[in-house]
Amino acid sequence: MRSPYFDDGHAAFRDEVRAFLAAEVMPYAARWEEQDTVPAPVWKLLGERGYLGLLHPRAVGGGERDLFTSVVFLEELGRTGFGGLRAAVSVHAYMATHYLSWAGGPGLCQEYLAPAVRGERVAALAITEPGAGADLSGLATTAARDGDHFVVEGTKSMVSNAMTAGFLVTAVRTAPGGSGHRGATGLSLLVIDTALPGVTRTPQRTLGWRSAGTATVTFDTVRVPAGRLIGRLDNGFYYLMRGLQLERLVAATLALGGMDRSLDELRAFLRAREVAGEELAHKQALVHRVADLATELAAARQLVYHTAWLYEQGELPAVECSMAKLHTTELACRIADTALQLQGSHGYLESSCAARAQRDARAATIAAGPSEVMRDLIGRAVLNRPADRSPAAKGS
Repeated sequence: MRSPYFDDGHAAFRDEVRAFLAAEVMPYAARWEEQDTVPAPVWKLLGERGYLGLLHPRAVGGGERDLFTSVVFLEELGRTGFGGLRAAVSVHAYMATHYLSWAGGPGLCQEYLAPAVRGERVAALAITEPGAGADLSGLATTAARDGDHFVVEGTKSMVSNAMTAGFLVTAVRTAPGGSGHRGATGLSLLVIDTALPGVTRTPQRTLGWRSAGTATVTFDTVRVPAGRLIGRLDNGFYYLMRGLQLERLVAATLALGGMDRSLDELRAFLRAREVAGEELAHKQALVHRVADLATELAAARQLVYHTAWLYEQGELPAVECSMAKLHTTELACRIADTALQLQGSHGYLESSCAARAQRDARAATIAAGPSEVMRDLIGRAVLNRPADRSPAAKGS
């Protein structure tokens, strides 16, 4: 069936990515979960295949591919069933490096973005703090100008890729007033090398996303060259508001692949398991539950694809990105929970794919803005929308 979003080139790319992941990732991903890391050779392999720079410019080794090529890649990455891997790769390729690609100068891009695209340096995005997350106005990490350097003080938490990252794209407060200053204004983005004196990384053991190498990062009088500023001083809030839309769209797309995986495994289990001489796949109560989930997933997929199409047209569909992120990540939790429930004791084993999917799915409802924030953004946008003054509306 023809698609308004994908062509034969996308289909061939999907086959390529799926084969690569099956050969180079799936046999080893469980070990990476145990080790709480994605090893360096894997990053280089991803870079060699061009998967870390699909959206980035050719000047830094990227592919400058259309957005739906990335949708294909992210769906297949989500379909692996390993949330830590998909978090690590997506943070690197679509979040931290996005700000460099969009607002970084040529020198900064050659020094940091180009090796990140090649998989030679891992990137992380440091925004969340112990006292601030979705509320960017509460960020307290400061960067005070001192000659040709910024002196950074503060702590970031829940930083995916932090333990393996060569550099951090970091949100800092550069407005006068130091940590006592609050508000959306006065934020900037700095590239901070993790090898700089005063940078300390402490691993955080999370419920899921284990191979993402999550950590707390402390900056103790870290001197960062002023040339590491991304874009304009004090424009960080604007950059983050734009970047978060892509981050939410990426999260929604990854969730699609994760749900595909959960339903595939559930189907296989229900077909293989018999009770009283009859396959579970023939039990009407179970058939209907699967039907409902499959229908919701099909609807969610169209919401994500439409949002990606809007984004590719040059719009910034903030409401649609929030809707897509909210709906898909919460649906992923319901599907993962149902898949575990219907697999009974087999699903409840900590080592089962169903248990891992349930742990990983929950994280996506929190990262890039929790569901509660998504609902607030969507609700306020809907309530503040101008009333429909069309003739049809007047006559109703």
